[in-house]
Amino acid sequence: MLRFSAFLLLSLVACLVSAIKFDLEALPSSTAFAHRKCLSQHVGDNTMVIVTVKVGEGYNQRVDLEIFDDSESINKYATRRDVGEQGARLAFSTHADASIFVCFTNTLSDGFNPGPNYRRTIDVDYDIGAEALDYSKIAKAEKLEPLEVELRKLEKVVQEIWDEMEYLKRREAKMRDTNESTNERVQWFSIITLLTLVSLGTWQVMYLRRFFKRKRLID
Repeated sequence: MLRFSAFLLLSLVACLVSAIKFDLEALPSSTAFAHRKCLSQHVGDNTMVIVTVKVGEGYNQRVDLEIFDDSESINKYATRRDVGEQGARLAFSTHADASIFVCFTNTLSDGFNPGPNYRRTIDVDYDIGAEALDYSKIAKAEKLEPLEVELRKLEKVVQEIWDEMEYLKRREAKMRDTNESTNERVQWFSIITLLTLVSLGTWQVMYLRRFFKRKRLID
């Protein structure tokens, strides 16, 4: 029963693995980079990530790959030129709590005109955190039983869920503080605007009253 429960929970958290498949049109070198295709996934700091890329067949085309994040330092994790049909498997650990971008460029060879026939199918798989660990090596190194391995996976997944909840909690608190600060500023701005309008209205009434008195239009 415990083994079945562990398997069921692992099935429920399988959404941590992302798989995307799309066609990438080949363009001349002068415009290919400007029309590159990028996929993004937010990943926490110091998290293991494995990106597996499979490229479909295509002639007179070169698919280049670049992986980086959108942190202040813009960390670059991998660059691959001419990813062929053999594909690529890239593993790295993140250096910042940021979004990871996997960008593809399909460059058409010189002398060929772009067309619907010049495109390649890109298949991308993300393995993040617990899904990126090689539990077979861990099991051999620590001599773990299959059930212990499943429990180790569950422990890692639960820890990641907890970290994600803590991250969302911090973001919610930050957004709440920002909203409260904005509301307070709007409130003071409204009060100052109201006082300014009342002051201007009073000044205008007094000025017009003095003006009409000088012209002897009112007593």
